[in-house]
Amino acid sequence: MQTLTTKEILEKVSDSGIFKATAPAWKLFVLGILAGAYIAFGAQASQMASFGLISDPATFGAGKVLAGAVFPVGLMMVVLCGAELFTGNCLMFTGLLDRKFRAGAMLRNWGIVYAGNFAGSILMVLLISCTGLWDSGGGMLGALVVKTAMSKCGLTFGRALVLGILCNWMVCLAIWMATGAQTAIGRMLAVWFCIGLFIISGFEHSVANMYFIPAGLMAAGNEAYVQMAGVDVSGFSFGAFLIRNLLPVTLGNIVGGVFVGCAYWLTSRR
Repeated sequence: MQTLTTKEILEKVSDSGIFKATAPAWKLFVLGILAGAYIAFGAQASQMASFGLISDPATFGAGKVLAGAVFPVGLMMVVLCGAELFTGNCLMFTGLLDRKFRAGAMLRNWGIVYAGNFAGSILMVLLISCTGLWDSGGGMLGALVVKTAMSKCGLTFGRALVLGILCNWMVCLAIWMATGAQTAIGRMLAVWFCIGLFIISGFEHSVANMYFIPAGLMAAGNEAYVQMAGVDVSGFSFGAFLIRNLLPVTLGNIVGGVFVGCAYWLTSRR
């Protein structure tokens, strides 16, 4: 079965924003919680699968490939099961350009869904912290969780911003291609390749970081993990996470997603 054309995909993406702009707040929030949890499932599984390889410089690249093969399952669940993901909803900008809803309705969706994604991610952090899974590999997984969070908070504002732009360029292309696919397997493959690319490349995704960094903060309470990670956590805090990473990455994600929507709107509508 053939895929939809670019113009047909644009129409579907634009129309999908109508529900997003008008749905009750409670429904958007619950669907946002689900999406945050789904992305967190992919995040924690990617670390579990790859920690033994990523921890060794000789196998770091192979570890990134393995993480990139596992992580996309999170967005597959969002696309196939139905949930509201902030980064994907940046494509609502196409509906705004088509005047199907006002800017205030789009920003309302973004705010509610963003809060829901955060809540779902934190819920997963709390649940995973109770499982003892971070002790895997004699604590090597816990050390990787801490080290990953620390490295993300160590980015400069500009670098985090650009990595956020590149990330959501890939995420929104994954949504775009999945919208054009006519079968479930087609949607899964569209998601798998684009999301795998951004994980392997090391781009920054705000919703994934809502799990990665709070998980690192939680794991940093275990001195054994910190010692194995070989990092100084004295300046590592929730406030640092919000300012040093989440803020610039979120802004970058918005720019990347709006860019994708605008590019195809301009070339297909004009």
